[in-house]
Amino acid sequence: MRKIAAFLSGLLFGVGLLLAGMANPAKVLGFLDLAGRWDPSLALVMVAAIGVASPFFGWARRRDRALLGGTMQLPQRRDLDARLIGGSLLFGVGWGVAGICPGPALVTFAAGYWQAALFCLAMLAGMGLYTAFEARREAQGRTA
Repeated sequence: MRKIAAFLSGLLFGVGLLLAGMANPAKVLGFLDLAGRWDPSLALVMVAAIGVASPFFGWARRRDRALLGGTMQLPQRRDLDARLIGGSLLFGVGWGVAGICPGPALVTFAAGYWQAALFCLAMLAGMGLYTAFEARREAQGRTA
């Protein structure tokens, strides 16, 4: 049941990305181009998504178990540190350069665009580097 729920959730997310235009790099770059021909439509999509998700996050915070029985895994930290800010900047620069972020990249890749395939390879390489650096950082923390 969990795999079916995960599949359906991913499918709903992907369809939402397509309908909102988030899988179209030109539309995303138009949204990010504040000094040129700015396209505010994605801001409306984001505001709508926040409005829909907020009540559910409030509901989830009051629970210790997910609907399908798993443990509720919500972020606990609320502080801003250098790693969070650096990661956010790196994500934003990548989004601005490519016009693609991870969710839409997978949708665009599934549609057969070679640019998205290249983006996904770079994304996987970045995930691998992160995992390697975290493992090294954790190992150094144990020996210190």
